[in-house]
Order: sequence, then structure tokens, then C-alpha cells
Amino acid sequence: MDKHIMKSANEAAERIIEWGEAHKIETCFERAEKLKPCPIGEKGACCKVCHMGPCRLVGKNAEEEARGVCGATLPTVAARNLVRMIAAGTAAHSDHARDMVLTLLAAATGEAKDFQITDVRKLYRVAGILGIEFEGRPVNDVAKDVALRFLEDYSRQKGEINYAKRAPKKTQERWRKWGIVPRNIDREIAEAMHRTSVGVDHDPDHLLLHGLKTAIADGWGGSMISTDITDILFGTPRPVKAEASFGIFKEDEVNLVVHGHEPSLAEMIVDVASEPEMIAYAKSKGAKGINLGGMCCTANEVLMRHGIPTAGGFTNQELGIMTGLVDALTVDVQCIMPAIAELSKKFHTKIITTSEKAKIPSAVHIEYDEHRAREIAREIVKLACDNYQNRKTEGSHITDKFPVVAGFSHEYIEYMQGGRWRASFRPLNDAIMAGRIRGVVGLAGCDNPRVPSTGIHKYLATELIKNDVLIVSTGCGSAACGTAGYLTPEMALEHAGPGLREVCEAIGIPPILHLGACVDNSRILTILSAMAEEGGLSDEIGGMPGVGIAPEWMSEKAIAIGCYFAASGVPVIFGGESPVGSSEEVTRIMTEVWYERFKGAMHFEPDPEKMLALALDYIDKAREALKLKKYEPGKFGAERVLMDMAARRELERAAKPHIGL
Repeated sequence: MDKHIMKSANEAAERIIEWGEAHKIETCFERAEKLKPCPIGEKGACCKVCHMGPCRLVGKNAEEEARGVCGATLPTVAARNLVRMIAAGTAAHSDHARDMVLTLLAAATGEAKDFQITDVRKLYRVAGILGIEFEGRPVNDVAKDVALRFLEDYSRQKGEINYAKRAPKKTQERWRKWGIVPRNIDREIAEAMHRTSVGVDHDPDHLLLHGLKTAIADGWGGSMISTDITDILFGTPRPVKAEASFGIFKEDEVNLVVHGHEPSLAEMIVDVASEPEMIAYAKSKGAKGINLGGMCCTANEVLMRHGIPTAGGFTNQELGIMTGLVDALTVDVQCIMPAIAELSKKFHTKIITTSEKAKIPSAVHIEYDEHRAREIAREIVKLACDNYQNRKTEGSHITDKFPVVAGFSHEYIEYMQGGRWRASFRPLNDAIMAGRIRGVVGLAGCDNPRVPSTGIHKYLATELIKNDVLIVSTGCGSAACGTAGYLTPEMALEHAGPGLREVCEAIGIPPILHLGACVDNSRILTILSAMAEEGGLSDEIGGMPGVGIAPEWMSEKAIAIGCYFAASGVPVIFGGESPVGSSEEVTRIMTEVWYERFKGAMHFEPDPEKMLALALDYIDKAREALKLKKYEPGKFGAERVLMDMAARRELERAAKPHIGL
């Protein structure tokens, strides 16, 4: 197949796609070719919030002249559409988090007997942040109080969400000045839907401010809560070795894949699949054992805690079935293509839905209940074993796989820079100040079949580390890097610039740090907050030499993530056409006005080379504003000398002139 018409930049995925085309099997890639985006809706110029419409606000002077039947202007419509996307994305992450809170509460009270507190140290750390006494108390009592305190973030009518105080004080001051500190998660989502309904809020700037308030309820609320509870229940990640791509499936074992976003059932399946009784059951069906694999963000959860291999991100779910080797694919919520149920009929794969919130016609439904978690996990594993005997010879059997190193939590990144007793973010700050690391980029978001899937991730990853930019990755961005073989320390030796390579070699880390699932973007927020607290760079998140990039995004969750980073002070670049591109005014607010108020911004740019240039420009301008030495490619930016405390204080004064006044 000619390179210019490749549907995926992943060679193994491309071979499966070609096999499918030869066998007349349709996937998301073919559907994306056939079904072109609506040019009006794509740019946010269609309003359908009432039955007088839908109204299409188009024309030569639409920005100034176009009106809906009610009189709504194009900037109002574009802003409303974006705020609704933020609300939906926040709802997805935060409903996931609510389930994690309820699981923690059930575990603490003994109602969910299959779960227990795994990381007591993380529990105590969280309790301390929440102002809950933990010294000398039973662990489960502390866990119960933590869960109840988190539930307040879904019901409090006045005040602020608990974790707003984890942001640097100056960042909090900006939020309070503009009235965007959330009261509770559900209220901000509900108010977003109210404000954007017919005849309510018509000021684009005012609408977008509430959009930021709702997004903060995701990043500093739901997502951060979910990350912390998952660590408490299942363990805070530390680096583990694993494998990625379609070669993880084994021809002589039962292949069971966990796919989706909620980790509770997946964790129990990991536990159950290694039981001697389950292995014996698999062998009774003719298999040599049970092989677990992951897909999408559930894959990231079990990858970083147990080393369970991953078959990739969003666009790989159909392709995994097309290998012909997947005996069962269990799914919960978010980013599940309904097409997999129909596709599975051409093979032998059983699709198992497990959430009360999400069913797919023709799929097997085994509803998850945390009170019977182990029992349900065994039922699913047995179903996969039973189906092994139905495996056919058809399929594009792929053997490609790559080693990965994953599981870099906030706590481990802090630990690896100074050990247990001297853990800090000082070495990272120093490396940035000295110019060995030019800056940091969060490479995240989905992979998308409307571009050569994972290709933009791979291009940006290669070019950024070549320019001495440290990458932290989450979600399907991590999967894209993993299935390309980019998540190993050896990657630094081969591709990274000399300064970044030196840092990676000294610590023994890859130049791309896998931080987990999409809810774990909250780890980036706490890392940035810790770097600000450490000193030497910016005293807030805004102004640091860091950028967020979601080059192939497709989900409303990604919009919520981008907006909470922008509100926190991080410039964000999204790939593809802008969902507010119809309005110059809304675009101006999200770039210029947000940057002036919060030091963050949100751009949409379809050209990968321009994405790279914009990211590096933001990083270099931040370095200049912080009075750090200008980055020079191939040079470390500072002479390699051991600095005494006086010299370090002088450097910090240069970066932060107010210190010592």
C-alpha cells in the first residue's frame, strides 16, 4: 500500500487493516473515509438546543450578521457548543470518579469484601491534604472518612472543591479573581447545561468562563479524586516492564482483553486469572494458560500496576479482534466502539459488557457489582476459557510487539530524583534551569482514524525529545508511544538530544514517561504544582516552560482536559480543525484572553509541523520570561559546574526577582 494512503502509522495495525480490506471487513478507518465531517458542525456553527432549529449560522459575514431564529449570534453558538463538550467530558471522568469513591467507601465499611486498602501511605497522604486525622486510627476508618469527604465534592452547594487548594496559591488567586473555582462537580455540569440551553447565557466570554470552571471540576476534582483512590485501592504505580502491540496475543492460550476506563473489575480479573483453579479450567479447554491483555485506558491501569501487556489505544480495538486470537473482550464505559459487537460475529470473540450504564446490542452482558467482584471476574474468565475451543483459523495473526517501561506516578518521579528521604523535584527544576531539559510537554489525547492513526503522536514524540523536551504521556497518547516502541530508556540513547539524554541516563528513565490513563492527566497537575512549590522556576503553573498537546483528539473528555490545563496556566495545542473555528471572537478569547488571565491558552492546529513550532515557541518564550539561559540546540545551555548555595540563590533570584525583597 502506498504510504500516502496509509490509514495507520503503526505498521502492525496497517497490515491488519490491509488484511481486513482484502476480506471485505469494514473498520472505523473505512467508515471515516466514507463519512465526511459536517463542515458546519465541525466548526461549531450549528445550533440545535431547541426545536426552532437546527440553525446553521453561515455566510460571508456570519460572525457579525448571522443569527439563529432566537437571535443568538455565531460567537454565542460556538461558545455554547464548546461548553457542552466540556460538560460531557467532565461528566464522563467525574462519574467514573464517583464509582471509585463508592468502591472505596464499600471497601472501608466491609461491604465490598474483595477489595482492601493496598497503599496505606497514599491514603495517609490524601487524608493529610483533606485535613483528616489519621495518626493512631484504624486504616479503614481513615478510608471511610476520605471517601465521605470526597462525596462532598458531588453535593456541596457553596464553597470550593477540596482539591482546589492543591494548586499553587497564585494559580488559586487567578481562579478566584475570575470566579472559576468549582463548588461541586455535579453543580458545575448541571449549570453548564442550564446556561447553554435556549434563552439563557448569550455572552461568549461569560459562557467560556463557566466552561473553565466546569473543566477545573474535572481536573482538580473528578480526575484527581479517581487517580488518588485508584492508587489507594490498587497501589501507587512504580515503573514496570511490559510489552505492547498485537503480538501480545498467544495462539496456545486463552486471550482475554480488558477494555475501557474503570479499573475495579479489571483489577479483580488480573487477580482471578492467576488462580490455580482458573488456570486448570483453561487447560481443561485445551489451552496452555490464560493470557491477559489490555486496550485503551483500562490497559494503562493494569499495565502500570501489574505489567499486563497492551494492544494499544482507541483505533486498535477492532483490529485486535481481527487478529482472530481474542477469545473475549470485556468492556465497561467510554471509548467503546459499538461496531465491535457486529465485527465479532465474523470471528469467534465474545464481547462482554459489564456496566449498568452501557450496553451494546448482541453483546453478552455480565453486570459488575463491587459487592460480588471476585465472583463476577471468575464468571468472565470462565466464559473466555469456554470460548477458546471456538477459535477459528481466520485472522491476521500479528507477532509484532515492543518492550515498554510504564508506571511513572507523581510519587515515583519525586522519589527517583532523591530517594525516599530526600525526594523532591529540585533536580528536574535544576535540569530545566540549566538548559539540559528545554521544557516539558504532556503528549496525550486519543488516536483518530481521520488521520494516519498514531502518526502525529510518533512525529511529535520524535521531534520533541530530539529538541531536549521531556515528554509525559497519558491515555491513548501513551499507547501510541508504546506500540511504536518509544517507551524504553534505550529510546533516549537513539533519539533524544544531548541534554535530555544525559538526564535520562543519569536517572535511568525513558525520555517519555508513561503516567497512566486519561484521568491520570491529574498527575501532571500535581507534578507541575510540586515544581512550582520547589522554586527556581515559576511560582505558579502558568509561566513554566511546558505545553500540552492532544494531536489526534476525538473525545469530549479531551476538550475538558485541555480546558482545565488552560485554566491552570498551560498552553494547549489540539490537532485537527477547531470546533470553534467558525468564530474569530471565540478563538480570540481562548487564545489571547485566556493567556492574559491565566497564562494558559487553547489552540487548534491541523499541521503537525506547526504544532511542533508553536509548542517550542511557547517553551522558549517561557524560558526567556523566566530569565533562563537561551536554549541552543546541541548545547546544554549552561556550563557544567557544581553550584554552591550562594550561586543557586542568585540563579533563583534571576528567575524570580521578587525573592528576597
